[in-house]
Amino acid sequence: MIKEKQDIKSIIKKEEKNLNNLLETKDLSSFKSMVNELRDTWTKKQIFRTETEARFSVLQNNRYPTKASKYWQCVKEQSVHLENLMALSFDYRRNEAKIKWFKKKIKKEKDEYKLECYNIDLDEKIYFKASMEQLAKDRMREIRMWSKLKKEYDDGTFDTKDVNTHQLESYSKILLNRANTITPNTSDADIFNIKGQLEGLERIKNSGELENNKKEELPHLNKPKNEV
Repeated sequence: MIKEKQDIKSIIKKEEKNLNNLLETKDLSSFKSMVNELRDTWTKKQIFRTETEARFSVLQNNRYPTKASKYWQCVKEQSVHLENLMALSFDYRRNEAKIKWFKKKIKKEKDEYKLECYNIDLDEKIYFKASMEQLAKDRMREIRMWSKLKKEYDDGTFDTKDVNTHQLESYSKILLNRANTITPNTSDADIFNIKGQLEGLERIKNSGELENNKKEELPHLNKPKNEV
């Protein structure tokens, strides 16, 4: 069964009478005449990055110069949205529990002040519910977007299981891009850092450190099958 989502227009309209105390008459009149427009604005406002922004701002060629580096950045971005979506789900459940709690309190409460406070809290929680549903929807949009980009960059030429395997090549290109931006105004600390990392990568390439470590970590591959 599809759960009915909160209608932000009804939430806004419900709050109109309370805005009467907050806004001046002219402003309140303007607000009432703009309810449909404000609902439209709330519905279509941008929350997270668009695909255009993901491509030109996040996956910049100078920061992610290889398909592998772009792919693994997509993995990282998607993972962040997944973690936040799960956290949002827990918050949503707590909010739902609060809504039930306030509704129960409102039914039984006799004190006028407490009753008014409970109703305010309930309205606030209902608004939060609508906001969280909107947030979850856009997080899922971005999760799907990063999935699409992962598939686009995965051309079968690199390892998609171990992030470490692409980094020697990718970081070499990244640091060369950074080195090409050095000017007389670049700080000594930045120059020292770029040159130091480039020299470190060159040492790793020439020494074969990574290849040696792989062999040491997998000695069982050279053992006969009947050995434990």
